[in-house]
Amino acid sequence: MVAAIERPKLEGNIAVGGDRQIGFAEFGAAQGRAVFWLHGTPGARRQIPMEARLFAEQQNIRLIGIDRPGIGSSTPFQYENVLAFAADMTKIADTLGVEKMAVVGLSGGGPYTLACAAALPERVVAAGVLGGVAPTVGPDAIGGGLMKLGTVAAPIIEVAGAPLRLAASTLIRLIRPVAEPALYIYAGVSPEADRKMLVRPEFKAMFLDDLLNGSRKQLAAPFADVVVFARDWGFRLDEVKVPVRWWHGDRDHIVPFAHGQHVVSRLPDAELHHLPGESHLAGLGRAEDILSTLVDIWDRDDDV
Repeated sequence: MVAAIERPKLEGNIAVGGDRQIGFAEFGAAQGRAVFWLHGTPGARRQIPMEARLFAEQQNIRLIGIDRPGIGSSTPFQYENVLAFAADMTKIADTLGVEKMAVVGLSGGGPYTLACAAALPERVVAAGVLGGVAPTVGPDAIGGGLMKLGTVAAPIIEVAGAPLRLAASTLIRLIRPVAEPALYIYAGVSPEADRKMLVRPEFKAMFLDDLLNGSRKQLAAPFADVVVFARDWGFRLDEVKVPVRWWHGDRDHIVPFAHGQHVVSRLPDAELHHLPGESHLAGLGRAEDILSTLVDIWDRDDDV
């Protein structure tokens, strides 16, 4: 049986221009400090662990998840580069009445988190990255990891994206009736640390809820992510001036630990939180530490 999981306190869509909209979901304290939590690849707006939701409620944090274009209720769209996402984030924050914010990104959400920090230093007070994807081209590039395959697949996706997206959406619809066993199969082939997390009732409930709601009608976002990650991101890592805290497991089988070390070494104000023996999903199990760390930075910023 899958554990019950609460629905978001508020959920809806925000117009971001050009007949496009972005889906969002809110948890925690409605009047608290805003923290945007950017999902991984794949994922959607509800990919926020229960620990984070409960901590947000207790610590006066307004926790906001958003769908990237092509998942959930967000209109499909291919960004020119990662930096272009920051313009949508600006419109989302304006619409929700958010002036200052922290941003957290898991895996594929990491590049977009850094883009917001680079483009919006007057609004982003701190950024947290959990096993984030590293640049693949340009002076900040590093090779290896799953994006080695992504750089090969990106040109194919750009040409044959529509049928691939249709096939993926069809596959998800077929999997829906057996989603829980499918999750156990994936857990079975994952590293031990990720396997233990995936079968914990609260994490299993979150992943299934997010997957089955986010991909109910479409599954274009992961393909769009791969395409844009394989391009120049539109900014350099040394342009990210706000504090960045990076959590990464040294057994990560998707984004190598060396990628986290590489990116952190190039960011002006960054600290790496090494998670020994942990794998790709490790950051999701550190939600309280992550949110506490970002709030502490926010407090210091307010005291200056």
